[in-house]
Amino acid sequence: MHTGILSAALAFLCWGLFPLYFHAIADVPPMQILAHRMVWSMLFLAIVLTVRRQWGWLSLARKPKILLSFIASAFFLSANWGLYIWAVTTGHVIESSLGYFINPLVNIMFGYLLLKERLRPGQWGAIALAAAGVAWLTWQSGNLPWIALLLATTFGIYGLLRKTAALGALEGLSFETMVLFPLALVYVAWLTVHGQNAFLNTPSDTTRLLLVAAGPITAIPLLLFASGARQIPLSVLGLLQYLSPTLQFLLGVWLFHEHFDSGKLIGFVLIWTALALFAGEGLLRQRMIRKTAG
Repeated sequence: MHTGILSAALAFLCWGLFPLYFHAIADVPPMQILAHRMVWSMLFLAIVLTVRRQWGWLSLARKPKILLSFIASAFFLSANWGLYIWAVTTGHVIESSLGYFINPLVNIMFGYLLLKERLRPGQWGAIALAAAGVAWLTWQSGNLPWIALLLATTFGIYGLLRKTAALGALEGLSFETMVLFPLALVYVAWLTVHGQNAFLNTPSDTTRLLLVAAGPITAIPLLLFASGARQIPLSVLGLLQYLSPTLQFLLGVWLFHEHFDSGKLIGFVLIWTALALFAGEGLLRQRMIRKTAG
């Protein structure tokens, strides 16, 4: 239990500190960061799979239904990655954190709309509060918080696809990366031919090392998460997941000094209240179920 909590907490801590990494390579165009992330992730995952002798799943991956499912999940994963990288490197860390705050509530709505899951009154209340928070932020700024909504939606669809996937976390990420790897490699080759490859053109060896580090930086948190998720209850995992957007939010406000006034605070408070209601209702329901079972 303690090992599981530590593993999951470390995964969310890594994801919460991602803005520091992307800010450190902000001079590299976001699309190139995304491409290098795919290339170096593939190489790192290939090493991990070889060391663990874990290639047997490839025979399963040849089935057309599984292949199409992972092509779709790879598309939404890359869209989420690309938007997040762009948002962080262009000074939208706070709004990107909002996307991952509301993601659990988007997942609930997908469950209701697509999987025909029944929602309890407390869950409806949480969704209504979150919607009020988004509406308030829209009225305050005059624009929808589209970065947050797209991040939450793309990751929500990705999670929905992976929920019904036939492969585990490591194998699934490896397969998705295999799907994206040829496109990334062709793009990097095209950049190289036209003299635009930031990896080769940058005078900074640190930037090159950070781009190579995109492989383990992408894969290690996922492996920690997969390990932790198997050892702890979903209720604990659900509470730990808020560590990541909380850290991103704090970095945006205190380190990167992004604009955050009282008007935005009201919208965030509504969404935080929705999350508290969502988490509290879930914990209370589990406690009642345990009492009934006992």
